[in-house]
Amino acid sequence: MNRTIPLLVLLLFSTLIWSQEDRVEDEVRSVIKQWHLAASEARFNDYFEAMSPNAIFIGTEAGENWRKDKFMAYAKPHFDKGKAWDFKILEQHLYFNESKDIAWFDELLDTQMKLCRGSGVLQKIEGEWKIAHYVLSIVIPNDNVTEVVLIKQETDNKIIEQLKNQ
Repeated sequence: MNRTIPLLVLLLFSTLIWSQEDRVEDEVRSVIKQWHLAASEARFNDYFEAMSPNAIFIGTEAGENWRKDKFMAYAKPHFDKGKAWDFKILEQHLYFNESKDIAWFDELLDTQMKLCRGSGVLQKIEGEWKIAHYVLSIVIPNDNVTEVVLIKQETDNKIIEQLKNQ
């Protein structure tokens, strides 16, 4: 009987820790899912309230490196049309720091641009998970990289020169 009680306590403690980790993971997944849903339903306020005050959004073009206020100004006309963008999560991986107040993730998305990859960082601020940084990129199969480079090389060369001359 003496061995049974410590085993039960250990089992109960392990279950509590496991369920808390699941709960934190579910909270983060929900924030990301609801954030994408808010864009597809053109809920401007919900979309941007999910982001931290100093959030950064990196888009697919070289110049799309926006602080939250600039991204809001860019996105507003899209949301005003009744539908911004529609990203559906196909695959997602989450990672956490030891104190479980910072999470980072990567996801494969089905979008109007076909397959894209998103990656980002969430931070727990005053008890709420907020998206602090997000990067969107278009997925290019390795077999098609040469073709894509040829398509974009003229534009890229101009941008490279501009950045070198700054």
